[in-house]
Amino acid sequence: MPLYLTDDQAMLRDTAREFMAEQGSIKQQLRHWRDRGCKDGFGHGLWKQFAEMGFTGILVPEADGGLGLGHVEAGIVLEEIGRNLTPSPFLVSAVAFVEGVKDSAARERWLPGILSGDIVAAVAIDEGRKHRPEAVAMRAERSGNGFRLNGAKSFVVQGGSADVILVAARTGGSAGETDGITLFAVDKEANGLSATSERLVDSSMAARLTFDNVEVDADAVVGEMDQGWKVLSRLLDAGRTGIAAEMVGVASGAMDMTVNYLKQRTQFGRLIGEFQALQHRAAHLYSELEIARSATLKAQQLLDERDDHAELMVSVAKAKAGRTATLSVQEGVQMHGGIGMTDEHDIGLYMKRDRALNELWGDANYHAERVARLSGY
Repeated sequence: MPLYLTDDQAMLRDTAREFMAEQGSIKQQLRHWRDRGCKDGFGHGLWKQFAEMGFTGILVPEADGGLGLGHVEAGIVLEEIGRNLTPSPFLVSAVAFVEGVKDSAARERWLPGILSGDIVAAVAIDEGRKHRPEAVAMRAERSGNGFRLNGAKSFVVQGGSADVILVAARTGGSAGETDGITLFAVDKEANGLSATSERLVDSSMAARLTFDNVEVDADAVVGEMDQGWKVLSRLLDAGRTGIAAEMVGVASGAMDMTVNYLKQRTQFGRLIGEFQALQHRAAHLYSELEIARSATLKAQQLLDERDDHAELMVSVAKAKAGRTATLSVQEGVQMHGGIGMTDEHDIGLYMKRDRALNELWGDANYHAERVARLSGY
C-alpha cells in the first residue's frame, strides 16, 4: 500500500488534530492534572469525550458496537495525542487491551465500558526493570473451577486507575519460555489484589501490582490455556505500533515548537533561524521524522493486513520512532537554550514524555535486537 492516508483517514486526522488542540492541550490537561497531584494522571471527563468522538471504538469490531477500523486510524489519534502530550488511557485501554480481548469471551463484559468511556483498562506483563515479556514468572494455579494468582507486576501504566487488568501469568513451563503463559482479565475489586501507584517522569501514573492468592474463575481466561503468547504478542504489537505513532507525534510537536522559536528568537541582531548550522540541524530532524512516520505507517498497514512481516516492521517502527523522538526533544531543548531547561516552557515536557514512551514495552535497543533476530542475523 502507498505510504499516505486515504481521504477518510485524512478527515479523521483533521478531526483528531482539532479536538486534541482544543480539548487536550498541555495547559488544559497535562499541566492541569499534574499541578493538582491527580492520582490518575488524566481526566476522566476527557476520556468520556474520547468515547463521544468515537475514538474509543476505533479497534472494536462493528459487531460489538465499535467502528471496526484499524491500526492506521488508531495511530492517527495517537499521533495527535503525542503532539499535544495529552494524558489519556487511549493507548492501553482502546488499543492494547481491546486488541487482546476482542476475539475472546471477555469482550462481552469489558468492551461496552471501553466504548462508553466508563472503563479504564491496564495490561500487566513485566516483572523486572526492563521489558522482557517471555520472562513472566508470576504463577496461576488451578483452584476449584478457576485459578489462584500469586506474584507481582511492575510498570503497569494506569494500573492504579484501572477497572480491569489483563494479566500475563505462567500456568506451565518456566520463565524464559513462551509456552505455558495464560492471560487473565482480572477485576480491580478482586480480593488479594493491591496496587502502589508511582508518578513517572512525564507525570503519568504507573503501578506496582501485588497478587496474593487472587481468585478468578475460568471465564477470566483470555484465549487458550497455556497458549497466551499468541494473544500477548498480538496486543504488544498493537501497543508498540501505537507507541511509535505517539512518539512520532511527540517528535513532531517538539520540532514545530523549535522551528517556530528559530523564526522568532534574535541573536546578534539576526533571527537565529538564519544561521546555517541551525538550519542544517532542523533539516536533518525533518528528514528523520518523515522516515519514522513512514516506518510507523507501514507497520500499521501490515498489522491491518495481518501480513507475516508485520512483527518485524513493528519493531522497526518502535526503534526508529524512539530514536527520532529523542533526537527531536534533545535538539528542541538545546536550540531553546536556557529557557528549554525550565518548567515554565513546554519543550522540556516533550523530553519527559519521550523518556517514558521509549521504555514502555521495549526501548530502541530492545527492538533493534529484535529486528536483527527476526531478520535471521
